[in-house]
Amino acid sequence: MDLAKEKDAKKRVLVLGGGFAGIYAAMELDKTLARQTDITVTLIDRQNFFLFTPMLHEVAASDLDITSIVNPIRQLLNRTTFLQGMVTAVDLDKKQVTFTHCGGCEENMIEFDYLLLSLGAHSNFYNLPGLQENAMTMQSLRDAVELRNAMIESLEEAEIDAYTQSQKPLLTYVVAGGGFAGVETVAAMNDFIRESLRFYPHLTEDMVRVLLVHDGHSLLPEIGEDLGKYAQKKLEERQVEFKLLTKVTGYHTQRGVELSDGSSILPVVFVWTAGVTANPIVRTLPCKTERGKIVANEYMEVPGYPYVWACGDCAYIVDPQTSKPYPPTAQHASRMGKVVARNIEATIRGGTKQPFIYKSVGALAAIGRRAGVANVMGWKFSGVLAWVMWRMIYLSKLPRFEKKVRVAVEWSMDVLFPKDLVQFMTLHAPLVQNEPITVVEETAITIAERIEAEVRH
Repeated sequence: MDLAKEKDAKKRVLVLGGGFAGIYAAMELDKTLARQTDITVTLIDRQNFFLFTPMLHEVAASDLDITSIVNPIRQLLNRTTFLQGMVTAVDLDKKQVTFTHCGGCEENMIEFDYLLLSLGAHSNFYNLPGLQENAMTMQSLRDAVELRNAMIESLEEAEIDAYTQSQKPLLTYVVAGGGFAGVETVAAMNDFIRESLRFYPHLTEDMVRVLLVHDGHSLLPEIGEDLGKYAQKKLEERQVEFKLLTKVTGYHTQRGVELSDGSSILPVVFVWTAGVTANPIVRTLPCKTERGKIVANEYMEVPGYPYVWACGDCAYIVDPQTSKPYPPTAQHASRMGKVVARNIEATIRGGTKQPFIYKSVGALAAIGRRAGVANVMGWKFSGVLAWVMWRMIYLSKLPRFEKKVRVAVEWSMDVLFPKDLVQFMTLHAPLVQNEPITVVEETAITIAERIEAEVRH
């Protein structure tokens, strides 16, 4: 048998998406099926690294370096093939996936025998006018870097306005969403901005306004009302303002963020964390969906397609203990990935499939300046202890020992040194030939020409 036929004879397992669900499934398959000579395992994702999203707000607040919370996928997988590309089409009947790479200029098609859909989720702006064009999000590494840049730029601009007294400095920051992402983001932003003011001599605390808009009656509904109220009280002590039971209705260029109570706020930075939706590819699939997600059974199998599985943020899987869908959290997605990998192996090798039944061990949130809230196995913690628990638990979950060391060192430095105010910019050095010649340069050229003429004579 030639190599082409031998390759075609292999069973092809394809994983789409390198988030928590996809990467944990791929790592599990890497230790099992990928070892077999008659099976190939391939992972496709648009970026070549796995992002540890629970620490994303710490990158935005300059507590961690941008490379500390990412792991190269190729260093996480030993036998699995990784292809960096953007999935553009999935044909479940023909068992084909189309993806683009090289910045979208090249398109390729790959075939599969078994498919895992873990395509993740994107920000959902609910078609509210002006939001997509003006709001920042907090879902990717780029989002965190852009938020950090925007905060630093706003401080630099405000310093100039205050120094020249040309106009009133604009230092209003708005975050929409009172869940984990919104609360941790607004806490990190507030700490970063207020701790940075001492390096801007013309700016004062009373110029800064940080506001969180939430449509619920308390923060962090996933963690309990009492801890949500504690988080709000702690943040209010640090001068964060709140508008509860209020929705964002749109964004107007002149008025800024428009709210359901009829008011509007003109921010220098506006961050949207109030909704996510499954990857748009899901809408193109012929399988059943619920709330925009792929419906899967307890084994994470997609009904009607015995060779397709779905898990993570793009999947709608009902918890048999609550009759509600599992929440889109990292702890659920990572465990889904491991279980679905075993079920794929059981399907191929004829083993026993395992239903996904998981009860959350708890939830934690960092609320800035060495404070946090935690609900772990029914025990509730707050303050410094909860903050230490948050850091220790997530540090233990971070893949690869090298990254754990980096994060631990940077956290130690954060205690000793102020936050870094370097704005990451992609500016090229100015080219001399493109700049106008000054009088001094012209004189130098004239002298050089005269010397050259004298030498010739």
